[in-house]
Amino acid sequence: MNRLFRRLQRRIGEESGSVTVFLVIVVVGILILAGLVVDGGAKLRATQSADAIAAEAARTAGQVINRPDAIATGAVVVDRQGAANAAQGYLAANQVNGSVALGEDGTTLEVRVTSSAPTVFLGLIGIPTLTATGQASIELVHGVTGGGT
Repeated sequence: MNRLFRRLQRRIGEESGSVTVFLVIVVVGILILAGLVVDGGAKLRATQSADAIAAEAARTAGQVINRPDAIATGAVVVDRQGAANAAQGYLAANQVNGSVALGEDGTTLEVRVTSSAPTVFLGLIGIPTLTATGQASIELVHGVTGGGT
């Protein structure tokens, strides 16, 4: 019995710690996977938020008309510079970094927004935030053309 116990003890001694190494590798792998899921989701949410804010700023810009012409003549004409100012005002009111640019011909307006999201797991390796950008554009024209009812 004593010999059997020593033989068993020798076998255990040879493999001592092997489960610990395996467990460390598995736990690290699971943490990396969880980090990708959590911080990847934060990046997706930041991108969706940036796109939504850019779209709302562009929508706000698209509603600006030249009021003096509309009152005097009844013609509805888009105020291009007013539209750009309205979009920039929307971004400022929501405390978002972004840019508003009128197209070369003045018929388009593009809004670009940059937002950031804090990280959870990537912060452990020195990446505290993830940056996301959103973009929306509109055509600054008014009227309906073509046939139809």
